[in-house]
Amino acid sequence: MNNSVANTARLLWAGLRALLVLTVVCGVLYPLAVTGVAQGIFPDKANGSEITENGKVVGSELIGQRYDLPLKKGQETAAPDLKWFQPRPSNGLGTNSVNTQYKLILSGATNRSGDNKELIDWVKAAKAAVVKDNSVPGHPVSPSDVPADAVTSSGSGLDPAISPAYAQLQVRRVAERNHLPVDRVEKLVEQHTDGRILGFVGEPRVNVLQLNIALKQLAK
Repeated sequence: MNNSVANTARLLWAGLRALLVLTVVCGVLYPLAVTGVAQGIFPDKANGSEITENGKVVGSELIGQRYDLPLKKGQETAAPDLKWFQPRPSNGLGTNSVNTQYKLILSGATNRSGDNKELIDWVKAAKAAVVKDNSVPGHPVSPSDVPADAVTSSGSGLDPAISPAYAQLQVRRVAERNHLPVDRVEKLVEQHTDGRILGFVGEPRVNVLQLNIALKQLAK
């Protein structure tokens, strides 16, 4: 009986010691080490790839933003503010319906198949809007010139970048709205076009937030 109690106590003490050691190692030392290495080697990425303007954080390189006009009475969806470069559609985004204490936007894809009628209607409507919004006097946009990323949302709905083709499509409209020469806006797009990662991974892309910050400076 006494041996049984002693063995049980010894096992419990061994388990408690293991718990304490693992808690310190995995819950304190390891996170501190990882955080320290991350802050020392790549602090920008460790802190969320923040983008600043005039010393103020205005967003992240990894999360897309909308550029819309204020919502008018009776409108369900705000109209895009056409003085800015516009991002990809975000049809996959949802709203928080569980914890209503916070106003959250939930990322996600549309989960529609290629032959889904609702998806087809979205694409057609988006293409018509892109053609209409970006056609300027003397330079109409052809539906065949509209790239895929202009009418389809990404897997997360939060893609921060657009293709160079979609950025170039918006150049004349942005130049006209901001009273800027077209060639200066074209150069701005070229300066903010990133190539493939390591020269072969992914596709060339333009970060919309960084481009619009530079546009704001140019338009001053």
